[in-house]
Amino acid sequence: MERSKDWMDEAEGDLEHAKSDMERGYYNWACFSAQQSAEKAVKAVFQKLNAEAWGHSVADLLEELSKGQEVSEKLMNGALELDKAYIPRRYPNAHPSGSPRSRYTKEEAGRLIEHAEKIVKFCSDILSQIQ
Repeated sequence: MERSKDWMDEAEGDLEHAKSDMERGYYNWACFSAQQSAEKAVKAVFQKLNAEAWGHSVADLLEELSKGQEVSEKLMNGALELDKAYIPRRYPNAHPSGSPRSRYTKEEAGRLIEHAEKIVKFCSDILSQIQ
């Protein structure tokens, strides 16, 4: 069953969650939610194409997608930065000291949200072209 709309709905919800967390000062969670948003948006495209999408790396997913769609270097660079938010933003032992909450900034969260917004838009544009 094709569920690209469900994946995109979750991607958009995660993006809103990221913005809310940033406003409330939860920058590590804003970064993680931005990564989740981008990941789910790319997986929505794979769903629509009836293709397998494995893993959690936004960059790897976009690399696979680039076999059939043009993916800009700027979008790929944003994906690489988002991928760094998948694990360390959540686990205290991912850093030599301090909690993740104390390790991430508002500027970083804002930058990752911008990357996610661009990837969500890119994926939404692709979805609108696929019948």
